[in-house]
Amino acid sequence: MPHLVPCLLLIGIVAIWGWTFSLMKAPVEAYGVVPFLAVRFGMATVVLLAASWRRLSWRTLKTGGAIGVVLAAAYLFQTFGLERTTPTNTGIITGLFVVFAPVLNRLIFGVRTSALLFAAIVVSLAGLLLLTGTGPTPLAAGDALVFVCAACYGLQFVLLERHAKHHDAVCLATAQVGISAVILLAIWPFAAPIRLPETTPLATRGEVWFALLVTALLASAAAAIVQTYVQQRITAVQTAIIVAAEPVFAAFFGYLCAGDRLTALQVVGAALMIGAIALSEIVPAWRGARK
Repeated sequence: MPHLVPCLLLIGIVAIWGWTFSLMKAPVEAYGVVPFLAVRFGMATVVLLAASWRRLSWRTLKTGGAIGVVLAAAYLFQTFGLERTTPTNTGIITGLFVVFAPVLNRLIFGVRTSALLFAAIVVSLAGLLLLTGTGPTPLAAGDALVFVCAACYGLQFVLLERHAKHHDAVCLATAQVGISAVILLAIWPFAAPIRLPETTPLATRGEVWFALLVTALLASAAAAIVQTYVQQRITAVQTAIIVAAEPVFAAFFGYLCAGDRLTALQVVGAALMIGAIALSEIVPAWRGARK
């Protein structure tokens, strides 16, 4: 399986992303959406710059910066949505980007989707419908914001597939996260008072810092590098289908950490989404081994 290592790395990052929905819920409510994201992406940028500043080029900065604008929009819509709905709902609806990625790839770049991957998308959608239709709470106002976030993520995946192969993975990740940090820091004064996490209530201060460290170092810096590395080696649609397992992890950690509960139909939906991953990766590898 030539793509096994990239896929395993991406699945690990997806598990972390699924965990962060529950991890961020209380800290975001205590500190604020824009302050939390601004500090998170600022910290991630410092880490990435330390690893890449000698190799950064103007060409990579322009390309990564453009993708970073989309990334910043995705996180803003997602986190404002998380503030208004449950971690499980946020993770589930974010997974709808698996639909947007191939559609946008077709509309923007004219890229066709193979029958096998189309089938995997259909299976993923079926799982998402089961999860969403039987969620632990009724659809909340924040769900619409998360839906827009899913469209932004779909566009980011398509743009990465188009450009990642032509740039250093760490440098491109630095440019994306860096421009996101600049945007978030610029809008911070207009969205909320500028204050450090130390000003949050003592009962939540440690929780805020822990969430910031995990999301900055693992879910942002490391994830941006892994995602760019992976999309240098597999297609946007394949990547989207793997990341479509994020709702499964979000639901699992929502159950474990946030008190969300899954019905039997939601468990079936999760199984369907895992099946879609197998359909997109194991079957092609099996066919290749037979040739």
